[in-house]
Amino acid sequence: MIKYRASWILPIADPPLRDGWVVTDRGRIVACGHRAGDPEPPGITREVDLGTAVILPGLVNAHTHLELSYLRGTIAPRTAFVPWVRDVIRAQRERSDPRAPGILAAMSDAIVEAQRTGTVAVGDISNTLAGFDRLAASGLRGVVFRELIGFHPADPEALVRETCDAIDACDRTAPVRMSLAAHAPYSVSPLLFRAIRQAIDRRPFVPGSVHVAESPEEVEFVRTGRGPWRVLLEEIGAWDPDWVAPGVTPVAYLADAGFLDQRVLAVHAVQAGRGDLDRLAARGVTIVTCPRSNRYTGVGNPPVAAFYASGARVAIGTDSLASAPDLNLFEELAALRQLAPGVPARALLDSATRQGARALGFEAELGAIVPGRADALIAVRIPPGTTDVEEYLVHGVRADQIVRLEAGAGEVEA
Repeated sequence: MIKYRASWILPIADPPLRDGWVVTDRGRIVACGHRAGDPEPPGITREVDLGTAVILPGLVNAHTHLELSYLRGTIAPRTAFVPWVRDVIRAQRERSDPRAPGILAAMSDAIVEAQRTGTVAVGDISNTLAGFDRLAASGLRGVVFRELIGFHPADPEALVRETCDAIDACDRTAPVRMSLAAHAPYSVSPLLFRAIRQAIDRRPFVPGSVHVAESPEEVEFVRTGRGPWRVLLEEIGAWDPDWVAPGVTPVAYLADAGFLDQRVLAVHAVQAGRGDLDRLAARGVTIVTCPRSNRYTGVGNPPVAAFYASGARVAIGTDSLASAPDLNLFEELAALRQLAPGVPARALLDSATRQGARALGFEAELGAIVPGRADALIAVRIPPGTTDVEEYLVHGVRADQIVRLEAGAGEVEA
């Protein structure tokens, strides 16, 4: 039984505790409290004094694409989304083997980077499952979403069946769970959306995911059936001449189709207006915001303050290293703080921990310092005299400030 002491404890579920402690035992949190006054559990065999630091739950990166890590530094930023997508497609075609050593090595490096910067769980979008074994062996928890793309598939139900067979063949004992993701309204047919949703319904303990309302081009396409997405679909031979534009927003389209509910992560939502956000909130959907990626790909800044004002659940992701400089979720928090200075730091930190854990189905394990939950904790070294630790944490934290406390993670010595 280990007792960790620090100048601050940030339970997330409760206000910060000054001069506090956390006790863990055999992979679980036993108790937390103030240094003076709160009774400690008996049987403590080791004490670790972290000094001027804050202990908090490990972060949850609710949306990333680890398979694209090999594209780091190779895709230039764009002022519009479809040109950026064209660059990614071109780069992917140059490396057709998803199990190429360079691709897998880059994924391994990205996993280590995520862990070094305080992440304990991920929502990872996968197009090939090539890196599943590496993620499963890493110690990270999370959900791997096998993403499906097909605007004009010959047999949507067969495609989903084959995909379900592939994910069922993965290691069921791994700490990483498996599910499905629909790519986006401009790349998935109505019948494929329906088949994916039915498959998600048959898997009650994992969520689904979809990119939605990411770019102005997507809004134009769903409303009118025209624009850059139509051109690209025709170029790659994926256009369906029988498809009829819904004539509504992307969020309304998926809501009307029955795809959106509390078990779905709606990723990006940069173009979501007030009515869209009301729909997402009413259905219990979690919005996953990735502001640095949004800037890089040219889709604009997400309406962060409106996300929180709507009452919708909000989680945070980094997206891929093809559109973000790193996988440091603390830097994503800093970007959110710049975009929404009026949103309380406590709400942003809740999104990076508890809301992400809940969205991925790990609310009983992660996201808060609560007795019985996993000891997936981190400590962040802070400057002496820091009085508002929540505000400090949403202005960016370097990897060298972070210590992982989870059993087996090389916790710091006193």
